[in-house]
Amino acid sequence: MKFNELDLLPELLKSIQTMGFEETTPIQAQTIPLALEGKDVIGQAQTGTGKTAAFGLPMLQKIDTSNRNVQGLVIAPTRELAIQTQEELFRLSKDKRVKVTCVYGGADISRQIKQIKGGAQIVVGTPGRMLDHIRRKTLKLNQVETLVLDEADEMLNMGFIEDIETIIKEVPDERQTLLFSATMPDPIKRIGERFMQNPELVRIKTKTLSAATIQQFYTKARDNEKFDIMTRLLDVQNPKSAIVFGRTKRRVDELAKGLEMRGYVAEGIHGDLSQGKRMSVLKDFKKGNIDILVATDVAARGLDVSGLSHVYNFDIPQDPESYVHRIGRTGRAGEEGVSVTFVTPHEMGYLHTIEKLTKQTMSALRPPTNDEALESQLKSAMDDIQEMIDDNGLERYENAADKLLGSYSAEDLAAALIKTMVKDSTEIPVKITPQRPLPNKHGRGGKGKGKGNYSHNRKGKGGNRNYKGKGRSGDNRGKRSNSRRSSNS
Repeated sequence: MKFNELDLLPELLKSIQTMGFEETTPIQAQTIPLALEGKDVIGQAQTGTGKTAAFGLPMLQKIDTSNRNVQGLVIAPTRELAIQTQEELFRLSKDKRVKVTCVYGGADISRQIKQIKGGAQIVVGTPGRMLDHIRRKTLKLNQVETLVLDEADEMLNMGFIEDIETIIKEVPDERQTLLFSATMPDPIKRIGERFMQNPELVRIKTKTLSAATIQQFYTKARDNEKFDIMTRLLDVQNPKSAIVFGRTKRRVDELAKGLEMRGYVAEGIHGDLSQGKRMSVLKDFKKGNIDILVATDVAARGLDVSGLSHVYNFDIPQDPESYVHRIGRTGRAGEEGVSVTFVTPHEMGYLHTIEKLTKQTMSALRPPTNDEALESQLKSAMDDIQEMIDDNGLERYENAADKLLGSYSAEDLAAALIKTMVKDSTEIPVKITPQRPLPNKHGRGGKGKGKGNYSHNRKGKGGNRNYKGKGRSGDNRGKRSNSRRSSNS
């Protein structure tokens, strides 16, 4: 189903188009029509399936922009999810101009109070900080028309159910309630029974990985090591076409710029780019003018990018659904594909969660050394030189070659040629802004009963994987060397 087939306001459809979305995800196609009718909905679906738009668009549709009071409330388990939700609601409402703010612990509460008093019409936040505002009487919920409980099972795991029930009692009885949860344990069902009016149940099955043609690897590395390791892997694995996933827009911009600095033909794509620019980048990527596309999940969702040889998860996704969506772009039509996921030591639990729900184990991948990466580049350069000689057409350069041979040995000249085609990536320093690891899901919030199961050691398979550079094609090699020269000129 396309978004323009839904009964949405023109302002919302314009924002959706600007974000580059056309087709709805299953949870959106089933939830939005019900929510637009004013019905309470329980949605059972994993994170990464498009839930924010599923509850966000109907909520935004109802907002009266002339009313400066809080009309929509979204409760989320973690500050990271709350911020992510607030950002997406802001983009979805850009043309309707709805004021959306976010409240969470660990941030300046006086600033949050100022934003709420400034006319916030939707408030997204974590239970603890919302209760703080309610007790201070800085968050008044008497005009809330839409209440959203996002990732309810996570809030249950973290011990937030009592807080949620307290917040719900502050919201008018005459309201619409939308509840989303990956699983449906009894306490979540009881919330549905106590606080919802004849809710409609929408259940989306978790995707599983059936593509046996995808080789899945992970590499354990600190955040500041990941970029150098990735560029060495690019040299050794020599992807025909690849996509690199970063967690934030800033990350995508820095990765794309860093790859260009090191000679790869790369472009970034994220939600802040104009639709024209996004379409232009995608067109170049499909034509083969760009070797590496760097993207956020939001930008890549719904875009027609498939048939890749490699997918690199520079930042591990927060949920298994996004992982399946990312790597499903490779290993199609009988072709073999490769995915590599970079994991910091603190994020190993997310790797185990992905493996558990996809029922597939990733193999540990030993990062190639600088010498191995250089060896692969040398092989590629020699293959390209052989191709140039085979293609012939060198007559115009023979006089210059004779003069050089009169002054230098053939070995020195050949070495100089190879040197222009091969660059030691360590000679070009690239700084990627450090990023906090994902939160330990079961160890946050103070009230959580979980002790955190993300610190146990892992013995991966394939740790001594043998690297064999396949050699770049003449076109790719040429593009890379040209890019190196232009980026350093």
